[in-house]
Amino acid sequence: MTALVSGSPSGVSASDLYDSVADESAALVIRRYSTSFALATRLLADRVRTDVKNVYALVRIADEVVDAPRSGARAEERRALLDALEAETEVALERGHSANLVVHAFARTAHRCGIGLDVVTPFFSSMRVDLEPVTHDPESFATYVYGSAEVVGLMCLRAFLRGVPDGQAAYDGLSPGARRLGAAFQKINFLRDLAADHHDLGRSYFPGLDPSSLSDGERDAILDDIDDDFRVAAAAIAGLPADCRRAVDVARALFGELAVRLRSTPAVQIREQRVRLSAPVKARVVAGALARSGR
Repeated sequence: MTALVSGSPSGVSASDLYDSVADESAALVIRRYSTSFALATRLLADRVRTDVKNVYALVRIADEVVDAPRSGARAEERRALLDALEAETEVALERGHSANLVVHAFARTAHRCGIGLDVVTPFFSSMRVDLEPVTHDPESFATYVYGSAEVVGLMCLRAFLRGVPDGQAAYDGLSPGARRLGAAFQKINFLRDLAADHHDLGRSYFPGLDPSSLSDGERDAILDDIDDDFRVAAAAIAGLPADCRRAVDVARALFGELAVRLRSTPAVQIREQRVRLSAPVKARVVAGALARSGR
């Protein structure tokens, strides 16, 4: 039986083949779970595209472990799966290898880009919060958003700046904006998913807000806060390497359009259904973002 599965294509080492299959596995996760993100990554330079996909794949798999368990799976079972995924990721960061293809791809990216446990651990901590119904206060909300979204922005920033002269200085200068962009994306998702999070998962993310009675004023206050995040992020986007900036501009434009749609959607409707962008609208937004960036 071993003879049937051993070997690799001529001229390709076994380790290189394994690395390639891991990267392809991470790319598949993006294609199947996020058409918008997959579209944006196509605009990234070759030098960073794979790394960003590898970051996203691990983040998405962890999120699916928490939010999309097998029928009847209890919180303890999902916690065990998440704990195992975190442990495997920690080992892979140390050894540079994993039997889990998505974790292997992430570990290789982490080694190349300088992503460490300082951002990985908070991410898994935030994912663990979602295993049980939760109502946040301002402090726990800030901690949750940092771990679930801001650190993802920091991971991507590490990928964008790999090989850039004075990369650490650039990272230090751009990281506040990267965090605020990640926070804006997350808050928009919280608002557009308000109904499903509340009705299906028992979650209430925004402090002091009862999702069942969201008002237009509360909606606008949330969106004003998101606008502030976008304003801070804009300077960081402008400072990114040119071969990454267009992709981030497109992602920011898509989420910005969602924010506009949310502001024009009555709160009573947001309480009951998800706000989406149609394919033609996405195409228009992407075209506009590319035109503004000079593509």
